[in-house]
Amino acid sequence: MPKTLSRSCGREHPSIRRPKQTVAERIDEIKKAIEAFDAKLKKRLAKPVVGPQGAITFAGWVEDRAGVTDACAYRRIMATGSALARAEIARAEQLAGRGVDRRVLTQGVHSHDGGATWGTHGRTR
Repeated sequence: MPKTLSRSCGREHPSIRRPKQTVAERIDEIKKAIEAFDAKLKKRLAKPVVGPQGAITFAGWVEDRAGVTDACAYRRIMATGSALARAEIARAEQLAGRGVDRRVLTQGVHSHDGGATWGTHGRTR
């Protein structure tokens, strides 16, 4: 994992980093959470769901998130995850009939209910 993280992974997001948590500690926390998540994807204990607008969420990934957003998880899995985990995401894209749109992820579109509803919490598009 790189020494720096994108905003979606909590580098600058104060609500995700704990008080007095250093960036290095956050990087380690995210790395461990993504490794555990990768294993869940491979075992199909978490299911990637691609929304109609190209956003992605992971149904079944509730515990052990460590404040990691779906956008962060997607980016880290695609960059450093196992081939099987990436294949599960590709399978979800195929089932949805569309790929994940990184522009939509940047806009903050996400789901809290496994893909039943999607929103941005009032962000403008």
